[in-house]
Amino acid sequence: MAAGRLRPPLPRRELAEVALGDAADVDAAVKGARACFESDGWRKLSARQRGRLLAKTADLLEARLDEFARLETAHNGKTLFESKIELGMTVNTLRYYAGWADKIVGDTLPVEGPFFVYTLREPIGVVGAIVPWNFPLNIASWKFAPALAAGCTVVLKPASETPLTALLFAELVQEAGFPAGAFNVVAGGGSTAGAALVRHAAVDKISFTGSTEVGRQIMKMAADTNKRVTLELGGKSPNIVFADADVKAAVRGAQTGIFYGKGEVCAAGSRLLVERSVHDQVVEQLAEGAKKLAIGDPLDKNTRLGALVSKQQRETVLGYIKKGVDEGATLVAGGRPGNHNGKGYFVEATVFDAVQPTMTIAREEIFGPVLAVLSFDGVDEGVSLANQTMYGLAAGIWTKDVQKAHRVARAVRAGTVWINNYNSYDSGAPFGGFKASGFGRDLGREALDGYLETKTVWVGL
Repeated sequence: MAAGRLRPPLPRRELAEVALGDAADVDAAVKGARACFESDGWRKLSARQRGRLLAKTADLLEARLDEFARLETAHNGKTLFESKIELGMTVNTLRYYAGWADKIVGDTLPVEGPFFVYTLREPIGVVGAIVPWNFPLNIASWKFAPALAAGCTVVLKPASETPLTALLFAELVQEAGFPAGAFNVVAGGGSTAGAALVRHAAVDKISFTGSTEVGRQIMKMAADTNKRVTLELGGKSPNIVFADADVKAAVRGAQTGIFYGKGEVCAAGSRLLVERSVHDQVVEQLAEGAKKLAIGDPLDKNTRLGALVSKQQRETVLGYIKKGVDEGATLVAGGRPGNHNGKGYFVEATVFDAVQPTMTIAREEIFGPVLAVLSFDGVDEGVSLANQTMYGLAAGIWTKDVQKAHRVARAVRAGTVWINNYNSYDSGAPFGGFKASGFGRDLGREALDGYLETKTVWVGL
């Protein structure tokens, strides 16, 4: 399906029809993945050859990046500007793990006695990857690229709201020359296709990105077959602005932290913690910036605030905004639904001030362009407030004091900490959470560990 033939992404207008996969479809895909994994063709494919296939897939995606970006925007609502950034990162992720494929090694162990002992790193087997709708193909690549590099085979279940780029990407994998069954896509609902994938006895590992609630359900289901599980879950990330920060840079970072991707980002800096002496200055600039962030056609290259993924998600976000007002927070910008030429599930860039830690908008993940501003006095209170959450996915720190920055980075309980920047990612840097934000890591060398077994071999001498 070529993106150029798509109709404009307007609400309630049909974009495409996708078959709704069920347990039988998952079973067929898993059987195909298992057959490929156990086949001589896959086992005899060298690590270097797997790397070449990944690199070729990256080249094919790069050649069609504009097409994929338009398709990503069409079914998600994010801006074309953002889609191109994320598809570029997907290309980089494929190339990064292509380079790792022939560098996965074991160790020689100096044990006591007349033995030669070494370890082998072997692929875990069939991997089920379940991904969300906010970064459809990009987050999927965080899972299938290291899995394929490690020698696993993959069954990918994209979110039911955004399956199109995953299905189109499967054509590139085939074109690149991967054997049949190495990479499979089943579109379907979480309670049907997703649950069937988690429960399937022939799946060795589940890698999931999504809500904390669903992650807990997956752990329970996976326990029945002793599956390995990696979970990257929700967040309510603190973005901490100290009085000695570059305020203009901090405000820009705060806006990027919450308004990029319409706030539909698990690591969004949705709690802005501002030291009291610069609070008024920061809030004034934030409000001005939010009011200038205009809603527009997501396919317009100049638009920076796209539409939310669905009507349901917009209603959820508006419900949180109402709770913020009802619980006494001060609305200083946005707060209303929007549209472009009368169409689209938009919400204005929204900023709340005078937020208390007990308020709903300070505790729960909203997944929309809604920022909650809280005040603090001093480093200790700032750190305490930052850690006052069940989540631990990410955090931001803004200060010119290098020692303070590193002290706070150690004290904050989060898997990623950005100092004087926010929302920076790279294929080589691991990403994942503490506490209710999950466990295990995507990206970087660390992601490979989730797709490998360690075998110890003892040789008597």
